[in-house]
Amino acid sequence: MLAKEKKTKVISDYKVHKDDTGSCSVQIALLTERINGLTGHFKSHKKDHSSRHGLLKLVNQRRRLLDYLKKHDEAKYQDLIKKLDIRK
Repeated sequence: MLAKEKKTKVISDYKVHKDDTGSCSVQIALLTERINGLTGHFKSHKKDHSSRHGLLKLVNQRRRLLDYLKKHDEAKYQDLIKKLDIRK
């Protein structure tokens, strides 16, 4: 899980308007932070298969959101994957 301060910082970096907490870009950024945290966890806990299953769910959810964003706003999609350093 993300700490409250880190989550607030991510939301403020990627929000579209003042009260934004649920836009595609914010959701993708939050999922990316969680995925990066879990990836570090697996370096020391190689046999944690239940968490690995959760990681795969997060990656798939992020992939679906990225596909939606690409379909609706190509420029925002390209900007976001550069900002988050996601390979695609």
